[in-house]
Amino acid sequence: MISSKFARPIAWLLFAAIIFVTLSPIGLRPHTVTSVNLDRALAYSLAGFMFALAYPRHWIAVALLLAAGALAVEYLQYLSPTRHARFHDAAVKIVGASVGVVAGCLLNPVRIAARPAQT
Repeated sequence: MISSKFARPIAWLLFAAIIFVTLSPIGLRPHTVTSVNLDRALAYSLAGFMFALAYPRHWIAVALLLAAGALAVEYLQYLSPTRHARFHDAAVKIVGASVGVVAGCLLNPVRIAARPAQT
């Protein structure tokens, strides 16, 4: 299982990648075979999952900060001439982050129980 020590940099790198993809010119956005909404939800789900593993005792703060981050990043798109901010997009991101945080919270007790006993 992944430890909090490794989950933290992964979580922050994921969030940095999300910010880059969201605020960069539309031409730099990666193209996938899924819908844009599914891409958003999956990216935030993965970030939420990793943040929940990284900060298991602070899952409420993680969920609230990811929601605030999704709103802030969406709002910052107003600064880019090739992007557009929409509340619907932020809502999809918030739902995705929430699903990821819940999944991480459900895994945390299993992960902690599987940890070898320290002597």
